[in-house]
Amino acid sequence: MTQSILSRIPFLRDFVDERFLEHRRRSTAAAGIVACLVAVGLFEYRFFVNHVWSWDLLAVALSMVGVKLSMMLWYRFTD
Repeated sequence: MTQSILSRIPFLRDFVDERFLEHRRRSTAAAGIVACLVAVGLFEYRFFVNHVWSWDLLAVALSMVGVKLSMMLWYRFTD
């Protein structure tokens, strides 16, 4: 799909290459990990400082951890 878009838009052909796609993948992975750490940090702050159990932050953090671990297992057994 990326190749067909690049062939139709000439100026993208010079800009988007394998390095660009790899940088996009790495930056997205780093952003996901940082977002998970922020959610866990906010959950712990609200729990230890305010003594409030934030179910929404716990759900976000656990879903991010669950997706990350399940994808790691999927790639381990299928790649």
